[in-house]
Amino acid sequence: MGLGVVAVPQPAVIALVCCAIGSYLVCGIPFGLILGRFMGHVDIRKSGSGNIGTTNALRVAGPKVAAVTLLFDVLKGVVCINVSRAVIAAVGWGGAHSFAAGTGEDWVISLVALACLYGHIFSPYLRFHGGKGIATGVGILFGYFWPLAVVHLAIFIVLVAITKYVSVGSIATAAVVPLTVFLAFPQMSPVSLAIWALLGWTVVWAHRGNIAKLRAGNENKLSFSKGKAEGKEGRA
Repeated sequence: MGLGVVAVPQPAVIALVCCAIGSYLVCGIPFGLILGRFMGHVDIRKSGSGNIGTTNALRVAGPKVAAVTLLFDVLKGVVCINVSRAVIAAVGWGGAHSFAAGTGEDWVISLVALACLYGHIFSPYLRFHGGKGIATGVGILFGYFWPLAVVHLAIFIVLVAITKYVSVGSIATAAVVPLTVFLAFPQMSPVSLAIWALLGWTVVWAHRGNIAKLRAGNENKLSFSKGKAEGKEGRA
């Protein structure tokens, strides 16, 4: 399928660029850090793993901060995808009006999805450091095509329940993103599929430290008790 670049009006291109940049900036907001300070009165970067995601928020600031962090990190992905889809379609993109998942034009929204993920992982507010992309990635999938999000949540939950390692569930569910997207939309353009592969495998790359710890046998298991676990584990 074509990329939809032919006969695309300049305002639509500008809308895509603005939505991608806006999504990057919104998804870069470090809610774990902000909520840790306001609700838990602690800088979660200075304890546990030093990460700003849900897992370290749970360990350092407790379940309430972790739950709200998870909610906000998921929502920023959902909101950015849906708002971007509506804005770009409203401006007009070569006849595309919905950018439905799996259509020839959905590479446009796939680019926005990548911007969302990179905003979270490479936050412009934290010198391009951030989370590892699981919570925001699930939010992106909910915004893009919610059944995919349910599938990936199921993979994550089952693996964490079995192994007690958040990182195992995170790495596995991220690694199979291109497979699940292809199975859901076999007609998807190669460009869009490549973007989703990059998205999923970037999350795996973000967990490279956890992979090393798993191989060494010193990765920490999930604990729901504030401050009980020590050492470093992956963030969501």
